Amino acid sequence: MKEYFEQCFDFNDPSLVSVYDELPLWSAPFGLALLNTVKLRANMKVLDIGCGAGFPLLELAQRLGAACQVFGLDPWEGAIERVKLKIQKYNVKNTAIINGVAEKIPFDDNYFDLIVSNNGLNNVADNKASLAECFRACCPDAQMVITMNLPETMMEFYDVFEETLKELGMDSEIQKMYDQISSKRKPVKDTKDLLVNSGFEIVGVLEDSFKMRFLNGSAMLNHYFIRLAFLDGWKNILQPNDVGKVFTILEDRLNRQAEKNGQLCLTIPFVCIDCKKPVPSV
Repeated sequence: MKEYFEQCFDFNDPSLVSVYDELPLWSAPFGLALLNTVKLRANMKVLDIGCGAGFPLLELAQRLGAACQVFGLDPWEGAIERVKLKIQKYNVKNTAIINGVAEKIPFDDNYFDLIVSNNGLNNVADNKASLAECFRACCPDAQMVITMNLPETMMEFYDVFEETLKELGMDSEIQKMYDQISSKRKPVKDTKDLLVNSGFEIVGVLEDSFKMRFLNGSAMLNHYFIRLAFLDGWKNILQPNDVGKVFTILEDRLNRQAEKNGQLCLTIPFVCIDCKKPVPSV
């Protein structure tokens, strides 16, 4: 009997239902580009940096099958517990999860045949140290595929944010807003330079974008992923006693703009970079 016949799923199992909705829509466009870029080969050792709750880690592990070992690395303890549950419920046997950071990858030199990171390496504390570790842990001729969103992400929102701050005379907060964008989202050229300076060879670069559409600003600001990943950063640009005033004006402006346009549409540009560790010349 084939292995995939051994475990039948009970769709009424509460623990299965709890892990079924496995993929934030935010992660999907980046991850699909990544999955379409990786080279699938037998007997690979693979590392997913910033694996979060399991995407694309588990999808890649299942697409590669038992002939490959796929490791996930992430400092987020809550997400690690969730992905471990998914591994158990999906019966994925070629995957292991490690609580750790990209600045200190706990594997030997020249260990991995493939490293991927889906919007993960742009969120590390030290980009240079993380890429140096990736290079060290890669075998010669190993592939590394990374995705990240770009500085122009949600500029429709940031334009209204800047307009609001300017009207309130908060020029220093405008600079803080752009500093925050720069700290999280680098231009493609800067990322390519970091990769090359770390020793990698750029094989291909794919730039693309997707839209996030909301009825209005209130819906956008209340969306769970906006609150999870963006809202605290926006609030931290402001003095605590200014947060309520600024966001009241900002929300009203976004709502009026959405009413005029029929929606609030945010553009998310991103890049998928395919690179490799060169084989040393003899």
